[in-house]
Amino acid sequence: MSPTHRYVGRDFTDEEIELIGALCTNSATPTRESIARAACEALSWRAQNGALKIMSAKVAFLRMHRDGLITLPPPRSENTNGRAVRYQSPNAQLRLPDMSPSTLSQIGDLRIHLVQTKKASAIWNQTIASYHYLGYVPLAGAQLRYLVEADCGFVSALSFGASAWKCAPRDTHIGWDDKTRRSRLHLVVGNARFLILPYIQVPNLASKILAKVTRRLRDDWQVAYGYAPVLVETFVETGRFAGTSYRAANWIQVGKTQGRGKLDRTHAKALPVKDVYLYPLHRAYKTILSTQTSM
Repeated sequence: MSPTHRYVGRDFTDEEIELIGALCTNSATPTRESIARAACEALSWRAQNGALKIMSAKVAFLRMHRDGLITLPPPRSENTNGRAVRYQSPNAQLRLPDMSPSTLSQIGDLRIHLVQTKKASAIWNQTIASYHYLGYVPLAGAQLRYLVEADCGFVSALSFGASAWKCAPRDTHIGWDDKTRRSRLHLVVGNARFLILPYIQVPNLASKILAKVTRRLRDDWQVAYGYAPVLVETFVETGRFAGTSYRAANWIQVGKTQGRGKLDRTHAKALPVKDVYLYPLHRAYKTILSTQTSM
């Protein structure tokens, strides 16, 4: 059997990497975008809704390039995933709060905006790069981002994307074996970022935002990608946060990570230990996730 190499949750054989490498030197596919598109078509690499997984391919191929497996052509634009600015100065486009509310009543109604335009995307990216301690890192594959606005201005930004390939506490809680996990993992999404602007110090605001966003997440995902997830996961760094907001929003704490990170291949314990929290989007999530047949 041909050896395999794992990138972004997919195993690539030596023959497939050879095919990708050939596309990198083919005049018919001169750009990274065209290479990703052609490779997805050749490998039948598609999302659940049938769309080509071009963004995932671009991320995977960049990592292959860095690992010396293929040689990508130079990027056509400076604004590539490989050169995204992780930390930036505060965002001038964002309407920052014009007051310092201290209670939910002063915050008023929360308006949840799904990021769907280039302008909103730029605002979200720079807001996270400016104020989130992890900074901005592009998400690969299926994803949704939200900006949350109140009467006083924008107060929060969130994102949801691919779940961890393996997570022992989560997998044990669900009751997954390896084969079932591989076939049903797309039905779990990860809460990759959750930011409340540092100017806002309001008790219970975080749990209220989580509740409002998760109520609409399943439907938004269905519209965007043609299927509905049944579970959300997140990882809370134990030395930095207590996870109070997630518990207040009825998320379930199921254990702790081993500090390896979802892309770890060497089993080297190099990352902070995190609490693992889950939030069901469907009451029968365990049954759905433990069944290999389609919904």
